[in-house]
Amino acid sequence: MSGTPVRSGLVIVDKPGGMTSHDVVARIRRLAGTRRVGHAGTLDPMATGVLVVGVEKATRLLGYLSLADKEYAATIRLGQSTTTDDAEGEITGTAPGASVGAEALAAAVAGLVGEIEQVPPAVSAIKVGGQRAYRLTRAGAAPDLAPRPVTVHEFTVTAVRPVRGAGEAGGILDVDAIVRCSSGTYIRALARDLGAELGTGGHLTRLRRTRVGGYGLEAARTLDQLAGALEVLPLAQAASAAFPRRNLTADEARRLANGGRLAAAGGAGTPAAPAVPPGPTAAYAPDGTLIALVTEESGQARPLVVFA
Repeated sequence: MSGTPVRSGLVIVDKPGGMTSHDVVARIRRLAGTRRVGHAGTLDPMATGVLVVGVEKATRLLGYLSLADKEYAATIRLGQSTTTDDAEGEITGTAPGASVGAEALAAAVAGLVGEIEQVPPAVSAIKVGGQRAYRLTRAGAAPDLAPRPVTVHEFTVTAVRPVRGAGEAGGILDVDAIVRCSSGTYIRALARDLGAELGTGGHLTRLRRTRVGGYGLEAARTLDQLAGALEVLPLAQAASAAFPRRNLTADEARRLANGGRLAAAGGAGTPAAPAVPPGPTAAYAPDGTLIALVTEESGQARPLVVFA
């Protein structure tokens, strides 16, 4: 490490393909001059797009930011299944895909919207008996993963096109889509399940994350750009973009900074003071300093993490 460590905050990275999320964190550590760096939600090496990276005190936000909804632009290939449910795996099966009609595709997509039970990919970082699923799978002992509840808020098909020169009987169809979903949703698994529902098999060939909570591609910078000028979103501004805001009095700020509890600001709410949404709220001192993230329960606001 060299140079003066940067201030606490978030770095919104436009992750390139071919790098792991850990690779990106390592790069930001060198640029920031500190080892206290982490990320909020892994992107597979094949995937590109928004990776939220926390520096110094902002690493304490990451566990809460990782729970935010995500948005993706994806391409799903119908007609081929793979071992990993994406283009990095070996093809395990083929079936005619180009003959899938618009109505059948729309019906299958609609069945994957809403609150669904999703089986994660066998090649994933989920732990089974203390071991990562991908390690067990690669060792020839693929685990039987249980379905998990996830929410797909939006699954919109934006384009459908046959793949020329694919050489498969019945052809292959590429489906471009926008997906907005809860944390923990695997887009690879959506591709797999869409192909299974249509009887063609399916896998993911392209994935670009366009948004994590309040942070979109418009705020993201490439690693080359960050190497030229490391842009760090200050801690107070970073929290304001991700969480509801509560403004404190000076006395409340002092009490909360010392780990004390406050009266809840939520409840039923009124037009002048609407109810606080569920989940963490960012609490600010009168001078704009971020004091803490708080949650409301039993008529009180208690600190989840204190920054001041």
